[in-house]
Amino acid sequence: MSEERNAIPLILTGVGSIIVTVAALWYYGYLHFAKPEDALLLQDFTMLKTVPGEDYKVSLTPADQVAQCMDGVLVLFDTQQKGLSGVLVDDRKRAVRCVGEEAPGQVQ
Repeated sequence: MSEERNAIPLILTGVGSIIVTVAALWYYGYLHFAKPEDALLLQDFTMLKTVPGEDYKVSLTPADQVAQCMDGVLVLFDTQQKGLSGVLVDDRKRAVRCVGEEAPGQVQ
């Protein structure tokens, strides 16, 4: 009494359910297909070390990114590309921490 089952409907059901799941995750924003222009390279940023008594020059034009302290971690938001954000990390992928919402010069 061995009956052979047709495997084609099972395969099509599996593939179809994967496609529907990926489409639903993408529609509700849980899945994002990254594009090369979405990436910000860490090498694009440089820290200028401030030494008391020495002057340094920076451009008057602001950068396209804005930083904000969230849960003790420095998060960058891009003002040109909506929805692009990221956590600033060092070369060992450790998150750059921040003290609080206020700039250090404004703490009283």
